[in-house]
Amino acid sequence: MLIVSHRTHSRRVTASRLAALTTSFMALVFAAATVSPALADQKTIANLPTPVTENLYHPYDENRALLGQKLFFDPLLSGNQNISCATCHHPDLASGDGLPLGIGEGGAGIGKNRTIGSGRDLIRRRVPRNSPALFNLGALEFSSLFHDGRVEIDEKDPSGFDTPADEDTPTGLMTILAAQALFPLTSGIEMAGQGTENDIGQALEDIYGNPWKGVWAKVEQRLRQSEPYLPLFQDAFPEIQSAKDITIVHYANAVGDFVNAEWRSSQSPFDRYMAGEQQALTEQQKIGLDLFYGRANCASCHSGPFLTDQKFHAIAMPQIGPGRVARLEAIRHDRGRAGATNLIEDRYKFRTPSLRNVALTEPYGHSGAYATLEGVVRHHLDPVSSFERFSLRSVALPQHPRLSNEDGFIMQDRRERRRILAANVLKPISLKDEEVDALIAFLQALTDTSATSGRLGIPVSVPSGLPID
Repeated sequence: MLIVSHRTHSRRVTASRLAALTTSFMALVFAAATVSPALADQKTIANLPTPVTENLYHPYDENRALLGQKLFFDPLLSGNQNISCATCHHPDLASGDGLPLGIGEGGAGIGKNRTIGSGRDLIRRRVPRNSPALFNLGALEFSSLFHDGRVEIDEKDPSGFDTPADEDTPTGLMTILAAQALFPLTSGIEMAGQGTENDIGQALEDIYGNPWKGVWAKVEQRLRQSEPYLPLFQDAFPEIQSAKDITIVHYANAVGDFVNAEWRSSQSPFDRYMAGEQQALTEQQKIGLDLFYGRANCASCHSGPFLTDQKFHAIAMPQIGPGRVARLEAIRHDRGRAGATNLIEDRYKFRTPSLRNVALTEPYGHSGAYATLEGVVRHHLDPVSSFERFSLRSVALPQHPRLSNEDGFIMQDRRERRRILAANVLKPISLKDEEVDALIAFLQALTDTSATSGRLGIPVSVPSGLPID
């Protein structure tokens, strides 16, 4: 309503003046009515995250990051010198490997073209979980890593971290990324290989020794014997005077700084939209944003600047492949977070992944069960029905009798299926097909193309002289 007050000394409002004011007022009303759904929903506005800024990350040293780049791409650190960190976390594949379940030690190539080997070189098992993307893992809020959080910050521990190595976790690790970098080295199917093949695999399988310290000591030995690495370590760590001073902690801190500095995602259309650039999102993406932070309830878990609550949830994700079990455990399953905590209430819970660049990091889920964004979105909307409809035929896995016999074993176990479904915490949410499409469009707006290939990228060569994936 437009109210015009007349006072004795006020200028008289003429009919033309009143018409002009009325026109201006109606224009404002029309503008307010046509604001995008995301802006019109005050709840959505309140839930939007703060911008990603430098102070949200751990600091890093450039020389350590440069050394870490070489180490990350160098197969020297694997048992048979045929696989590196980059094989499963490659810049050409948005810091992942593009596979449902990774092909570790023994394979060749990257991504969907990676082979499973043959004859004596045939891989022993599939890597039990999907290779996660590495975007923004250097942020301060990441307090646990791996799908089950088995490496996490623990200020009460002398090392500062709770890890599978327990009291054997070395001290001096600067960040959780450094702590995480220690453990792919100690997996026979990921990097170490078998005891019959190399000295690192032998140390891992030495039941009378200490597998953690044994593997790390062998890696240290290889680094000390590689003369081209010494000046790089000296530039990165002033305390290193000679090769004998290089330790596994130096390796870990360098790789940690590299990953921290390399894959930072904060310049997506979504970020530009939050900064005030209204045209950064399409109208469909704005509707998807409103659903994400509203009725679809995605932000209840995918919250904050990195779109993760850093917690663990059971959502009835289908389990394919061999599953991850404790060492020497014969029963095939994957109990998720409970494998790290030994708590019954943590069974089948997995860490909420960040959704930064999610459109580029398929397949999805801890087991890579869903090949498309639509598939995993629809699973979240109705986990029980999606789980019951799931077919292993929809998963593109390299086939071989030794491997394929394990792929559907867990999903064929009726008792395990019941347990997975019983643990689910998500209630069904009904969305129309066009709303699902809008939600997917919003997830695509989380893509930061400037971050996908990394900051330093792929080195021309590595100090060992071995070929790079």
